[in-house]
Amino acid sequence: MDPTERAAKVVQAGMVLASELSLPLVLQRIVELAVELTDAHYGAVGVLGNGDERIAEFITAGISDEARALIGHIPQGHGVLGQLIDDPRPLRLPRVSDHPASSGFPPNHPPMATFLGAPVMARGKVFGNIYLTEKAGGGEFSAEDEEALVILAAQAGVAVANARTHDENERRRRSLEAVSALGDRIISGDDTAAVLDSVAAYARELVHADISMIVGRVQAGRTPVVMVADGHGQALLRGMEVPADGSLSGEVMRTGLPLVVEDASTSSHAYLPLVSSADMGPTIFVPLRLRGEVLGTLSVANRRGGRAFSADDLALVQTFANQASVALESSRAKEDRERLALLDERERIGRELHDGVIQSLFAVGMSLQGTSMGSAEEETRRRLEGAVEELDRAILDLRNYIFGLQPTILGDNQLDSALRELSREFSEASGIVTIAEVEAAAATALAEQSADVVQLVREALSNVRRHAAASTCRVSLRLEGDGAVLEIDDDGGGFDPATVRNGLGRENMRQRAAKLGGEARVESVPGEGTLVSISLPFGPEALGTVVGSRDSTPPVH
Repeated sequence: MDPTERAAKVVQAGMVLASELSLPLVLQRIVELAVELTDAHYGAVGVLGNGDERIAEFITAGISDEARALIGHIPQGHGVLGQLIDDPRPLRLPRVSDHPASSGFPPNHPPMATFLGAPVMARGKVFGNIYLTEKAGGGEFSAEDEEALVILAAQAGVAVANARTHDENERRRRSLEAVSALGDRIISGDDTAAVLDSVAAYARELVHADISMIVGRVQAGRTPVVMVADGHGQALLRGMEVPADGSLSGEVMRTGLPLVVEDASTSSHAYLPLVSSADMGPTIFVPLRLRGEVLGTLSVANRRGGRAFSADDLALVQTFANQASVALESSRAKEDRERLALLDERERIGRELHDGVIQSLFAVGMSLQGTSMGSAEEETRRRLEGAVEELDRAILDLRNYIFGLQPTILGDNQLDSALRELSREFSEASGIVTIAEVEAAAATALAEQSADVVQLVREALSNVRRHAAASTCRVSLRLEGDGAVLEIDDDGGGFDPATVRNGLGRENMRQRAAKLGGEARVESVPGEGTLVSISLPFGPEALGTVVGSRDSTPPVH
């Protein structure tokens, strides 16, 4: 290339770079222009990491994506490339392997002999270096090539500074828009799952990551799972369990501190099924907090060999983690409001039943009882007394339902005491001798589900009283495996489950048990009584509070 043509191309290169504001495009144009100006076969721009002396990004020209994939991880900045990092001055070599700093090439790397390099300065600091190899025609790079590259590197430094400023302003604008949009959705009460999906999508987009995900516990004590995933491999990741012990997410949940790793695939603390499914390389993990408690993590990652994340990226991800925490807090507050509204409604229904229906039934019973006492006919008196007994049973059932709506029997959530008291009351009211066998450890582990457990027992005892014609009954709660088993059995007449359709009581028990993640089974044989068995699972944390304290409470008659 003659000097006049080269000078024109240098001027044209400066104009091209000045017109581009996208940093990735600027970097690609730099390396392409460098190759064109010097007649090189291969070219690259190595971008240094923030506060680091290693290469964080490596943009190439003259080599295919397939060849780059075979080479593997991008150069770290050793050998001749490291020479330019340590001493940022132009470097021209007739044969790169003869340089004292040369460390050879990795497997599958194309052969390279001649070399020319120059630093790119941006805002007074070395941003990276331009590397050129294999002069066309087999010759060496000339002094004119070096001069042209130095001029191009200076122009590139200005273009990089402008592109960085534009990129930072644009990212700040988009992040503010994203935060505002998320805030509007949270305030308007949008579905929490949809908001978390948006949090992950915004975080991935704004830090230019390949994948983002939110890991957390769906239920207290359970193994954390990937609740949300966006980007590469998202279909494989969603719903995947991530053990609290033996994973980077678990480490962040334990410490409550953010974590930045250069390559998750080589970390000894990583959970390999997760990392391999997403092909995770450089990764940021940030804790999600709710009322001072770490509930999960928000993470963003690039694929192996991809760009490392900066301090600015970490700060931005933390911003979106805060938005996710606000969404979770809003969801919990909404659940609390709904729970309080439900309790208010239950109290209202309970009052109306007690003050209205029960009083009316009691008045009817008193009237029938008075009529019975004044009747001369034995048969009439017998029928009236039978009607009064039926009214008494109806009143008792209504009182039981009222207690179900307002489970004051639970006191301070002492489930074992509540079950013993419930058995005693049932025994006195029904005349059926009822034994309570309750393991205190099982009752402790089910403290959070106390109200539902009491309701299950009430339903089962109500069925015993109405249908079993039993003389004895047993209520049992015990630990079994990673859960508890609740049993209510009687010595009544039994029935054939194959011929008797499910009544409302049995269906209610099945639904309530399913809501708790358990299963209700009813076993009965005509003439041999009935057994209601309900499995109630709980997580390892609940089980851990009672290990070593198994204690069967003496039965109460």
